Amino acid sequence: MSMIDKPKILALDFDGVICNGLKEYFQTTLRTYQKLWKDDSQNDLEIWANSFYKLRPVIETGWEMPILLRALVLQYEQDNIESNWHNVCSEIVTKENLNKQQVMSALDGVRDHWIQTDLDNWLALHEFYPGVLEKLGKLLDSSTLLYIVTTKEGRFVKQLLKKQNLSFPEDHIFGKEVKQPKFDTLRQILKINQETPNNLWFIEDLLKTLNKVKSQEYLTEVNLFLADWGYNTIKSHELVKQDSTINLLSLYTFSQDFSEWIK
Repeated sequence: MSMIDKPKILALDFDGVICNGLKEYFQTTLRTYQKLWKDDSQNDLEIWANSFYKLRPVIETGWEMPILLRALVLQYEQDNIESNWHNVCSEIVTKENLNKQQVMSALDGVRDHWIQTDLDNWLALHEFYPGVLEKLGKLLDSSTLLYIVTTKEGRFVKQLLKKQNLSFPEDHIFGKEVKQPKFDTLRQILKINQETPNNLWFIEDLLKTLNKVKSQEYLTEVNLFLADWGYNTIKSHELVKQDSTINLLSLYTFSQDFSEWIK
């Protein structure tokens, strides 16, 4: 990997890197849970919020979130959930006669209805990590080109940034609507700017995504960073520390000069 001390292009994930959407995740999950388990006598689901926030990194795709809340309600040991999530999730889905598509449809339906009926309330549940907006503001005034590459719908990213008075170029936001893997979007960004991969740095909070990027032959020279403040685990941090192709980035280091980022 080429060790340049400053990128010409910096691409960032949104949720888990720029924006903390945990409150929205939990409230959408809670509403979905109430639809899937209408007869459940557990009235105060709010008591599980902090445990949900802590365990959210085990989730790989959104439909698993109501299953995570169900696991907490059913008193599954949190250590078991963290170390054995795939088996716990499969066990609950089987026992409850559920399927992935059913849970996903319920979750998407709840979120879509909320967005359509009370968008401001939904947007208000999103918070920004300390110092990130200030850093982005400085970078927007620099020679480095910024891009956001996210699975969130671009229109919501634009609205959230607008509410924070951050003038981010809208054509530099690639959201769910592009309907392609992030590695394809990174390739597209390089093509648009006629840049070489070693001049692109990419920050993401999901290790699985970074591994997919580095497995693309054309993107092996991209500098990759795992945001340790996002939705990931200590285990993923340890894996990255042993991987020379991915850098572990802290929120403090993110606020520093680019020369401090590379290990």
